[in-house]
Amino acid sequence: MIHAYTFDGTNIVFDVNSNQVHIVDEPSFKIIKDYEKIDVNQLKIKYSPVYGNLVVEEILEEIAALIAKGLLFTADPFEGEINLPKPEPVVKALCLHLAHDCNLRCRYCFAGQGDFGGVRGLMPAEVGRKAIDFLLRSSGSRRHVEVDFFGGEPLLNRPVLLELVDYGRVKAGEAGKEIKFTLTTNTLLLDQEIQKFIGENHLAVVLSIDGRPAVHDYMRPFPAGHGSYDRVAERIVQFINSPHCREHYVRGTFTRHNLDFCEDVRHLAELGCRQISVEPVVAGAESDYALREEDIPALMLEYDKLTRYILDLHRDGTEINFFHFNIELEEGPCLAKRLTGCSAGLEYLAVTPEGDLYPCHQFVGRDNYRVGTVFDDAIDKNSAYLFAKAHIYNKKACQNCWAKFNCSGGCHANALAFNNSLFEPYWLGCLLARKRLECALYLKAMISHFK
Repeated sequence: MIHAYTFDGTNIVFDVNSNQVHIVDEPSFKIIKDYEKIDVNQLKIKYSPVYGNLVVEEILEEIAALIAKGLLFTADPFEGEINLPKPEPVVKALCLHLAHDCNLRCRYCFAGQGDFGGVRGLMPAEVGRKAIDFLLRSSGSRRHVEVDFFGGEPLLNRPVLLELVDYGRVKAGEAGKEIKFTLTTNTLLLDQEIQKFIGENHLAVVLSIDGRPAVHDYMRPFPAGHGSYDRVAERIVQFINSPHCREHYVRGTFTRHNLDFCEDVRHLAELGCRQISVEPVVAGAESDYALREEDIPALMLEYDKLTRYILDLHRDGTEINFFHFNIELEEGPCLAKRLTGCSAGLEYLAVTPEGDLYPCHQFVGRDNYRVGTVFDDAIDKNSAYLFAKAHIYNKKACQNCWAKFNCSGGCHANALAFNNSLFEPYWLGCLLARKRLECALYLKAMISHFK
């Protein structure tokens, strides 16, 4: 399977099963697109009067050589069908909900503006310690494991966060393992002391901001209703320019109120941000900010605009890393990872303040998806098996999709929310994923030319 398209005059051929990208001239582009539809003699009859016999012969020879090397029209490694064995759940990452509470009231918050539809509260240190113990026990022979501090706003539970990092370091060392900690924060409580702690303990950080002041303030107000941009932007600029900032992303969300989200990326870049993620909102049709079908043409054009903007920055010597355009073709995820994506419900679980386990943070509160607690090792294996089955070969919509190995079938929670099935991907998510991949392939090809 191939995907052939043109971006700003550049002809790109992506070989799906080998993950190879070819930049080709117009004659090669047209002949490759027809190659599996028309036999060689018919190709010569069709294109020789246009490009000449010699050119067509050379192109056909090059195509044959690429096929022989497994770089073009590569066969599906599983021939469209795969049966994975039932896995024993081996957990490599936990998302600890330190706070089911928040000091903002973001309009689009999937967590019910911090409380996940329940009682507001903080995770006790005892639950956090049990969660880390559970992770170290349940990670099998894995040496590297991960803990994400999440909310709500996790810095509302600052003493527990500090204690758990220290506890995790000690316990992981005793177990011969290493824990990578990540903090997701709206930055309002990101003072100098916690910044220093982050740097000293090598925490990765996700910093939430939606871009331009009016965009951010409309969607991310304080409980009293006024905007939070000024304080958030000040903290982000301070932190990313401090000696304590290492691995991080500045993350925003765009809605139908800012379909021109390239301008928000531009704004963040002008603040000095270089690791940026601005992602589409996921919301039901009843929300005024939800993306709609009529927004699709504008979204496609905006991703094109964003691609050109990032390319121009690179040409001028200013590199930014946009998360959704970040693609690794040579040494990317193993095939098993590309089949199942984020591994929610298998290797990744979310932990509530009470210690309940769910497949990921977006499943919290759905009682039928509760898979256990951190107080014992009895994970619901049937749930793990169900998520293991929700891979691209078991999703009809993925079968003939050229982006399937890079998209991995999309978000499980979105599939369930919009289609009531783990096996039917969210259609808008698929559409945007394909567009982003086209932009990413073009951007990678162009940047490699002037590096």
